[in-house]
Amino acid sequence: MSKALSHLGMAMRAGKLVTGDDTVLKSIRQGKAHLVIVAGDASDNTKKKYRDKCGYYNVKLAEAFDRVELGKAIGKEARVLVAVTDAGFARMIIGQLSSNSEVDHIDKTTGQQR
Repeated sequence: MSKALSHLGMAMRAGKLVTGDDTVLKSIRQGKAHLVIVAGDASDNTKKKYRDKCGYYNVKLAEAFDRVELGKAIGKEARVLVAVTDAGFARMIIGQLSSNSEVDHIDKTTGQQR
């Protein structure tokens, strides 16, 4: 398992991670989300929706892993979407994702490195 997934698990145990469409969207709108991760196997509509939302609210976005890996990392069923609500965890995870070949893109300014 990659270090980024391990850090996601730690963030979950620390209560600094939210999952699910409504909860993630709410955290973005309230300015609580520092990083949103969308599974690589999410639908194109979901990817576009969160790329647009994160760009508008200036939240970092990464498209990484798949839904099973994300769910397993946080001790849940398959998850398509997670948001990190702690700046420190977000920085650690972004650092790990930047050096990870399983990441499709990371949007560090508006959500897009391709």
